[in-house]
Amino acid sequence: RQLDGAALAAAGIDPGAVRISVGLEDPDDLVADLEQALDAL
Repeated sequence: RQLDGAALAAAGIDPGAVRISVGLEDPDDLVADLEQALDAL
């Protein structure tokens, strides 16, 4: 489900925000995955 621009603005969410959802994983694995994703940008 995605919110439109008006709903995001009403919620105070900046259009440039990035949502990250993590679970019970090793912190080093999470950092490595995030670094890999950012390097791909």
